[in-house]
Amino acid sequence: MKRTHNCGELRSSDISKKVILCGWVHTRRDHGGVIFVDLRDRYGIVQIVFNKGEILERAKELKSEYVILVEGIVGKRPEGTINKNLSTGEIEIVAEKYEILNISKTPPFEITQENIPSEEVRLKYRYIDLRSERMKKNIILRHDIILSVRNFLSKNNFLDIETPLLTKSTPEGARDFLVPSRLEIGHFFALPQSPQLFKQILMVAGFDRYFQIAKCFRDEDLRSDRQPEFTQIDIEMSFIEEDDIIDVTEKLIYEIFKTAGMEVKIPFIRMPYDTAMLKYGCDRPDTRFGLEIEDLTEILKNTGFKVFSETVKNGGVVRGISVPAGDKISRQTIDNLTELAKKLGAKGLAWMKMADTGFESNIVKFFSPDELKNIKEKLNVKTGDIVFFAADKKQIACNVLGNLRLYIAGLLKIIPQDKFNFLWVVDFPLFEYSAEDKKWNAVHHPFTAPSSDISSLPETTDLASLKSRAYDIVLNGTELGGGSIRIHEEKIQEKVFEILKITKEDAQVKFGFLLDALQYGAPPHGGLALGLDRVLAMITKSESIRDVIAFPKTQSGSCLLSNAPSPVSERQLKELHIKIDNIKK
Repeated sequence: MKRTHNCGELRSSDISKKVILCGWVHTRRDHGGVIFVDLRDRYGIVQIVFNKGEILERAKELKSEYVILVEGIVGKRPEGTINKNLSTGEIEIVAEKYEILNISKTPPFEITQENIPSEEVRLKYRYIDLRSERMKKNIILRHDIILSVRNFLSKNNFLDIETPLLTKSTPEGARDFLVPSRLEIGHFFALPQSPQLFKQILMVAGFDRYFQIAKCFRDEDLRSDRQPEFTQIDIEMSFIEEDDIIDVTEKLIYEIFKTAGMEVKIPFIRMPYDTAMLKYGCDRPDTRFGLEIEDLTEILKNTGFKVFSETVKNGGVVRGISVPAGDKISRQTIDNLTELAKKLGAKGLAWMKMADTGFESNIVKFFSPDELKNIKEKLNVKTGDIVFFAADKKQIACNVLGNLRLYIAGLLKIIPQDKFNFLWVVDFPLFEYSAEDKKWNAVHHPFTAPSSDISSLPETTDLASLKSRAYDIVLNGTELGGGSIRIHEEKIQEKVFEILKITKEDAQVKFGFLLDALQYGAPPHGGLALGLDRVLAMITKSESIRDVIAFPKTQSGSCLLSNAPSPVSERQLKELHIKIDNIKK
């Protein structure tokens, strides 16, 4: 080894030792008769002193990010120069000789916490960005958390088992990334959106506790919490109920946050899906603040305000949210909220403001005194509050008020930033109707178990009322992961496929290898997947999961570092029997 120590480990107990260090020149300060260099490596920063003849003169050639080897003696820093911000702040290395191992061009940006360049520049020069203290901490924490996950699950009898990355294309909600086969012309592998089918097969094989730090791939439109390739903490268990999976997951999350130096209280609360949609307008509620939504349908179904009464008559709902500190919401802000509501599918946004003399608005005259009294009591309206209403189909009303709730909370700055509110959302619907496809779809996936035996459903059954044995874990309005108890009985699986309009032939083509396996003594089983990148982003308070991934893609799905995706040669395409037409130059 070239070095005897790293740059972060030397202390006052090492004074007088002769050491060899290697690293990057973090800063150089020329004070005339002495030159100070802060030498940096992965472990920390240590001060090097050049104060003797020839070596002092030579040290003037050192520049930022040069890679050097330094040999010297550990000395005590003079009184008054101790740096309490550095772990090595009580000592310095008096250089006796040094060697430049490699020079560096001037970096495209300074590697300091204070000067963060644009994300485009950071991703293009990711190897420079990864040298920053901020990114270094994130990547090291990622390692530490993965290690704690492996240790915790291994101690609880889970086996780390890899599943294939080249697999069969199956419908799982997003587009597959396809990989053409050279040996079977016209056939394609798909990169896995999740290890779902294989982990279920592992349960059939008798490996009753499986886990994997799994790479997953989805070709979908990206945003700050999505990447085309991402990492899941994937688990599956046999002979269990929901409570068993929830218990293991909570203890695992406790360990993850403990590794990050944080403490969370378990168990987490559980909230039915219907409650989440009613009170918060979404199935991943942020419960760090109030502004809860209330249903006003019953008290306003016969109101003189026809927009509301006609909506109820046509099967819709009326819901409202009371916003405190109405004086902070100007008329311009209300207009902006109205435009936002329209973008979310509403026809408009009705509102009232509570003054000392009662509600004020151009719609108040259409409501009876009793209706206004009921609105005030139901929403607990105080003087100065503004009430916003959504009257529409239930799904649109939820979407509008759920988004307005978050927007207004951000506007009023009432969201606690140092609070972690975990909860489980349970009792999800089993099916949802797609007006576009004109058929029922699975809310999670077609292997999610129903909460009751549906093998012989009456024809009159309201499919929207059926519940599943699915569960999502939510933190501060972000879904960290989810899972379900799986279907392991053939008759129930056949009924689900029938409702989803998946024929036996289609099922065999799409999921045949799993369906075959389920016929050979499949145990009751279920599992869950946690988004590792999302968990890390929440812990580090990163704005994007790109800040906790070493080499992420941009929001358009490209890698600025390697320039992927990129064209390939005609020879490669010919080997795969692929011809590309109509490429825009």
